[in-house]
Amino acid sequence: MICYQPLLNLLVFVYNVVPTHDIGLVIIILTVLFKAITYPLTAKTIEAQKALKDLQPKMDEMKERLKDKKEEQAKEMIKLYKEHKINPLSSCLPLLIQIPFLIAIYQVFSVGLSNGNLDALYPVINNPGHINTLAFGFLDMAKPQWLLAVLAGAAQFWQTKMMLAKRPEIKVQPAQDEDMAAIMSKQMTYMMPIMTIIIGVNLPSGLVFYWFLLTILTTLQQLIVMKDKKKPEVEIVK
Repeated sequence: MICYQPLLNLLVFVYNVVPTHDIGLVIIILTVLFKAITYPLTAKTIEAQKALKDLQPKMDEMKERLKDKKEEQAKEMIKLYKEHKINPLSSCLPLLIQIPFLIAIYQVFSVGLSNGNLDALYPVINNPGHINTLAFGFLDMAKPQWLLAVLAGAAQFWQTKMMLAKRPEIKVQPAQDEDMAAIMSKQMTYMMPIMTIIIGVNLPSGLVFYWFLLTILTTLQQLIVMKDKKKPEVEIVK
């Protein structure tokens, strides 16, 4: 894995630098660092989601007006995206970037910490011999911890709830696909946190702790960006 060795070396470097050698503090530092690096990209994604939210009433009206003309509906949708400079796929970018990083973190905690294998260290990085996986004096970050999994699930629920667009009431009959989209959104609100807990209780808690912190930071960033980028509601032309 390309990301594994650099990440392991970075973790050990920070571990050596932190006076207490507390792996919990190391994970916090690395999470903040990673969040700072990806902040601009995530901000653009949140802005795109905010733009989609503001555009939703006009999209609903257009779908109702052209409900029997699917081709015109698709053309009108593309036109709306172009006019408002929105890329509906932009929300996938941060997740795609995080996937290799999450796999590397999993390997670091399952191999580098659980088995104490530090053979992949660069010559310039001081080998501490072993890393104490006990964080804050009571949490073993190399083993699963149900409490952290529950906290990560709660944070995921908060973030997912925040992502749901609250649409203003409009006097149009919702289309069938719109109803399906609303149902799927509500299901995701609860399914994502549940899946996070189910998966989290079987993973090294260091990875779950990282995901919990990253989710909290991303949600806080979302609150800041959404507040700063407030725009007047899109006027519905009838």
